[in-house]
Amino acid sequence: MDKVLLSLKDLRAGYGQTQILQGINLEVRAGERLALIGRNGVGKTTLLATIMGLTTLHGGRLDWEGRALAGLAPHRRSALGLGLVPQTRDIFKSLTVEENLIAGMRGDASLEEAYELFPRLKERRRNGGGQLSGGEQQMLAIARTLMGRPRLLMLDEPLEGLAPVICDMLMGVFERLAGEGRTTVILVEQHADMALQFADRGVILESGRIVHEGEAKALKADAETLGRFLGLGVAG
Repeated sequence: MDKVLLSLKDLRAGYGQTQILQGINLEVRAGERLALIGRNGVGKTTLLATIMGLTTLHGGRLDWEGRALAGLAPHRRSALGLGLVPQTRDIFKSLTVEENLIAGMRGDASLEEAYELFPRLKERRRNGGGQLSGGEQQMLAIARTLMGRPRLLMLDEPLEGLAPVICDMLMGVFERLAGEGRTTVILVEQHADMALQFADRGVILESGRIVHEGEAKALKADAETLGRFLGLGVAG
């Protein structure tokens, strides 16, 4: 069995004095594809932000390959192999596409890798980030994170507001990255059917707690559980 990359034990976290996560226990193994789903406001974004060191830790443990991450700055976590594509994308709109990618580079990463994954970015490489469409900005946010050579790629609602053709293209990229075996993926997504189709394992959050965890294929077919926690019937 693949080794545990990330371990969360009784994790409690939030923003300032406000506690959002209420005791999360979760292990993520190398090479795994994990879908993290749930209604809006249940703590999915907070969980990814906490893993990346962007929230207030109220208690519990957060370990990366057995090493405690508590107190470690986000850029140090990135250097260890954690990468987050936030829902807000956070590209540098005043910089060109190429400058954005260079800003994220680490190790032996190359621009050509990004352009091979996203040919549209190569066409737009001299354009400013603020001149890109929403889909192009999302491509850039993903590509820039990949320039940091993450072993764990966390994606926060990457398909939000995008046209179906762009969603399909991005899911194809995620499949390719995970299929190469070098990248572990945690996908937070409102499109539960797409997320569970992609994932090995599905986790449902409700009120800052994990309320269901299991094989993604089985969860995708479990209309009762999906209806209860997501208000959706996505079986099939």
